[in-house]
Amino acid sequence: MVKDKLKIIPLGGFGEIGKNMLAIQYRSDIIVIDCGLMFPDEEMLGIDLVIPDISFLLENQDKVRGIVVTHAHEDHIGALPYVLPQLNVPVYCTRLAKGLISVKLKERKVSESKVHALGVHGKITLGAFRIEFFPVNHSIPDSVGLIIHTPLGTLVHTGDFKLDYTPVAGVTTDLGKLAQLGAQGVLLLMADSTYAEVPGYTPSESVVGEALGNIIGGAKGRVLVTTFASLISRIQQVVDASVKYRRRVFIVGRSMTENARIASELGYLKIPPGVLGNNDELARTPREKTVVLTTGSQGEPTSGLVRIASGGHKLIRLHPTDTIVFSASPIPGNESLVNRTVDAIFKQGAQVFYGERSRAHVHGHGSQEELKLLQGLVRPRFFLPIHGEYRHLTQHALLAQSVGVPPERTFVMEDGEVLEIDQEGGRIAGKVTTGNVYVDGLSVGDVDGMVLRSRRMLSRDGIVVAIVALNKQTGKLVGRPEIVSRGFIDMDESREMVEGARDLLTQTLSNRRTHSVERGYVENETKNALDKYFYDQTKRRPMILPVLVQV
Repeated sequence: MVKDKLKIIPLGGFGEIGKNMLAIQYRSDIIVIDCGLMFPDEEMLGIDLVIPDISFLLENQDKVRGIVVTHAHEDHIGALPYVLPQLNVPVYCTRLAKGLISVKLKERKVSESKVHALGVHGKITLGAFRIEFFPVNHSIPDSVGLIIHTPLGTLVHTGDFKLDYTPVAGVTTDLGKLAQLGAQGVLLLMADSTYAEVPGYTPSESVVGEALGNIIGGAKGRVLVTTFASLISRIQQVVDASVKYRRRVFIVGRSMTENARIASELGYLKIPPGVLGNNDELARTPREKTVVLTTGSQGEPTSGLVRIASGGHKLIRLHPTDTIVFSASPIPGNESLVNRTVDAIFKQGAQVFYGERSRAHVHGHGSQEELKLLQGLVRPRFFLPIHGEYRHLTQHALLAQSVGVPPERTFVMEDGEVLEIDQEGGRIAGKVTTGNVYVDGLSVGDVDGMVLRSRRMLSRDGIVVAIVALNKQTGKLVGRPEIVSRGFIDMDESREMVEGARDLLTQTLSNRRTHSVERGYVENETKNALDKYFYDQTKRRPMILPVLVQV
């Protein structure tokens, strides 16, 4: 008789930063942990967001008991508005997460009736799984880890966490609970790997508060602070420093404004009366009495700070006395966008604080010594590093092995792989369908790899349109083809090359063996002739688009 096993199935966040989603299955019950998005890299032209492929969950929809959310960052909740219309299951999270999720669901006209809020010590039962929340410290309030009781043993999922003994929100990671679990026995530990490469300990948020206070207190003019819209603790630190130095705070950007409103209503953000100003008061408030909070820490083209840096913002123009503070680290792949924004600000004469030397940001993830301490407290039988690129997962596995976890009990996985585990052992057993689903404007999933390849080709080498007129009775060429180029060559400066292409196409289509007007044949002849011709002339391959006209 085959013994039942637990199946651990990552659908996103393994081998990448963001798009976190993990399924756990026991017999006919499946629970899902987190449902996040990932921001596109520079190769994903025209793409707004990337979300997980949930084909596996849709194929097993009758088994999915619910989605459990660890905290309210985009890489853990951002895909919910796109997933819930397809997967009609309840969502369980903390109060702040529910508030921020509700805003996102309303934007896409998705019902929030299935989103349920629990306390940071909340408990739920979903099928064969009994789940307990426990508080962890992260860069957003109401973050939790998960204790998952199963018929085969206890699982611990840390969510994103760090060990901060002087946190802004006053909540520390519950080490006592972790130690208690370790004494009772933990089958599998799943722990955040994002900063597994970083030695030592992650600095406390108190360091950032002190640095922001020094910057705001010493600034001669207006201060602009850019950070993530969901980084509520950082917004609180900016507010606290502004109160201390008698400045008013203005929040610019829809997402940050909405998040601050929800956090204030729920009591997670404390802003004294009279500190927060309306944006129509901004122009009348003296610069030396102003602090502006805005999005754009990742150099996003449509964000508030990027529009300010380019001179295109309707409310704010930079002045040489202004001070701009980047209170966030660049997400891998965004470095060039951030550097471009910093350069644009420097060109306008303003002062910029950015990078580690400014001490205006610390990350919300545990570094190596914290991860080692976690292993010592939990003492798991098996270990699975989660959340991070493949090198982060590998480094975290090696770190666990250095403190005594046997190599055969650590598993480094990629999206889609299935880990089967019980008290006796574990193994990678098969794979499910996973991948990226691209959000492009209102379109979800309509853009595939072929479309992206075409966009990359257009961005590199441009397009050539060949307009060919054929007699619809005889199939013979009528006149010489026309050539139009965009993004490939300058039509005026390359007249000789264009005329050569027209001559070649005239000869090719006039001398073809059959004068059929069959569209596919003529298009292929046109593409093949022009592709070789332009490559020989330029060593580039523009996209060739034949347009056939029958006259």
